[in-house]
Amino acid sequence: MDATTSGTPAIQYHNIPDQPITAIIVAPVPTFQRNQRHCFGESTPGEFPLAASPSIVLHVLTACNLDPQDLAKLEATCSFFRQPANFAPDYQLSISELAALDMCQKRAIFKPMTEAERQDLKQKCGGSWKLVLRFLLAGEACCRRENSQAIAGPGHSIAVTSKGVVYSFGSNSSGQLGHGTTEEEWRPRPIRSLQGIRIIQAAAGAGRTMLISDAGQVYAFGKDSFGEAEYGVQGTKLVTSPQLVESLKNIFVVQAAIGNFFTAVLSREGRVYTFSWGNDARLGHHTEPNDVEPHPLLGTLENIPVVQIAAGYCYLLALACQPSGMAVYSVGCGLGGKLGHGSRTDEKHPRLIEQFQLLNLQPVVVAAGAWHAAVVGQDGRVCTWGWGRYGCLGHGNEECESVPKVVQALNDVKAIHVATGDYTTFVVSEDGDVYSFGCGESASLGHNAIADGQGNRHANVLTPQLVTSLKQVNERVVQISLTNSIYWNAHTFALTESGKLYAFGAGDKGQLGIELVNNQTERGNPERVDIDLS
Repeated sequence: MDATTSGTPAIQYHNIPDQPITAIIVAPVPTFQRNQRHCFGESTPGEFPLAASPSIVLHVLTACNLDPQDLAKLEATCSFFRQPANFAPDYQLSISELAALDMCQKRAIFKPMTEAERQDLKQKCGGSWKLVLRFLLAGEACCRRENSQAIAGPGHSIAVTSKGVVYSFGSNSSGQLGHGTTEEEWRPRPIRSLQGIRIIQAAAGAGRTMLISDAGQVYAFGKDSFGEAEYGVQGTKLVTSPQLVESLKNIFVVQAAIGNFFTAVLSREGRVYTFSWGNDARLGHHTEPNDVEPHPLLGTLENIPVVQIAAGYCYLLALACQPSGMAVYSVGCGLGGKLGHGSRTDEKHPRLIEQFQLLNLQPVVVAAGAWHAAVVGQDGRVCTWGWGRYGCLGHGNEECESVPKVVQALNDVKAIHVATGDYTTFVVSEDGDVYSFGCGESASLGHNAIADGQGNRHANVLTPQLVTSLKQVNERVVQISLTNSIYWNAHTFALTESGKLYAFGAGDKGQLGIELVNNQTERGNPERVDIDLS
C-alpha cells in the first residue's frame, strides 16, 4: 500500500542547500574562564561566597548542632565567621556566636532565663555564647539531664522516664518512696502526686529522696533532715509524699547530690549550695546538722560555673567549666586521699585537682564513691583515686592513690561514663560495653558468682573486667547506677539506649524491682525490670 491510497498526508521534502561548515558557525565559542570566588573579607580564590547568604549559613550551623569547638575553629579559619553578622538580637555578634546563642535557646534550662540572667551567665562562662553552650552541653552529657535515668539508692530505687514520670520501689521505712505510706514496694510504682510535673533529675540517699522538676523546683521526701548520718537521728518527722523544698524556691536547681552528713544542690547558673554538714573545718560556712537553709559554697568556685556535682562520704567533687577547659575541684574530708591533692588532709574550701593538667586530660564526667573517686576524660581515659580497698581503683592492687591515676587496663577502651559506689566502680564504653571492678559482695559487679575454696561466692576484682552478662542483652548500655553507701548491700542498674532497665545485686527490700523467690536476697545476673523508661 502506498501513501496516496492510505489517506495519510504526503510528506513534504525541502532541499537544504549545501554550505561550508564555516558558514554555519556564526560566532566563535568563548574561551572558558574560571571565575574566582572569594570568602568574605578574604582574597583567596576558590572559596564559596558565604557573604551572599549569611542567613542560610546561620541556619545550617544551628541545624547541624555543631559543638562549640567546631564553631571556634570556623572563626579561626575564616574571617566571615568572625565579623559582625548584623542580625538581631545583637547586631555585633558573629555568625558563629549567633549559632551558639540559637543552640543555647533550645536548652530547657536556658529558655526561661531573663536577659539579665543570660548576660550574667555569659560573663561567668567567659564572655562568649560558645562557652555558654559548652557549659550547657557539658551538664546535659554528664548528668543525663532531661533523659531517662535510674538511681540505685541505699535500699530503695528511683526511675525517671524520658517524659519525666517517676517510679519508686524498695525500702520505705522513712517514706522515701513518696507514695504516702511506709510500706515496701517490690515492683516499680509511679508517684501519683507528681502528675503534671516533669522531673528531670533524681537523687537518692539513705531514707530520703530528692527530685528536680524542669522548672528548677526541688521536691523531697523521706527523712526531713538534709544532714544526719545514715543511721543517725531521723529528724522530727517523716515526709511520705513529695514536698516542695521552700528554702530552694528562689534557686533554679538542676542537680542534687546526697552525701553522708550533708546535701548539695547545683543551680542552672552553675552555683553550688550545701545544707548541713559544713562547719568551719569542712565546707567553709557554719551550719548545724538540722539546718534546712542552703548556703552557697565559698571559695574559688564562687565565680566559676559548675556543671556537675558528686557527693561521697563527707566530701564533694565539682566539675567546673573554666574558659581554659574543664576542671575538677574537691572539698571536705581527705581520708584515704579521696580529694586527689596528694595528701590525706581535709580541705575547707574547694581546691583545684591539678593532676589532670599534668596528665593532659580534660575531665567530662566525675563520680564520687564513698571512699574513692573517678573521672572520665574527653579522650576516653579513666582516672581513679582514693582508698583502693578490694581493688576498686582498678590498678591491680588495693593501695591508696592520693592523686588521680589513669587506669592502664582500660587503655584500649574509650569510656563515656563512670559510676562509683562503696568500693566498687563501673565504666561504660563508647560501644556500650560495661566493665566493673572492686568489691564483689552482694553480686553487684554483675560477674558470674563462683564459690572459692573458703565458701565466698563473690570474688573481688582488682582490674577492670567486662561484664559479659550485660553483653547478652544485645543492646547498648548508656548509664550505670549503683548503691553508694557504706551501710547497705549494693545493687546495680544498667539502662540501655532504648530505655530498657536491667537490675542485679542485693534485692532483699525490693530495690531491684524484681520479685525474688525461694528466700533469695540477691540476683547474680542482670534481669529486666518491668518498666519502660523510653
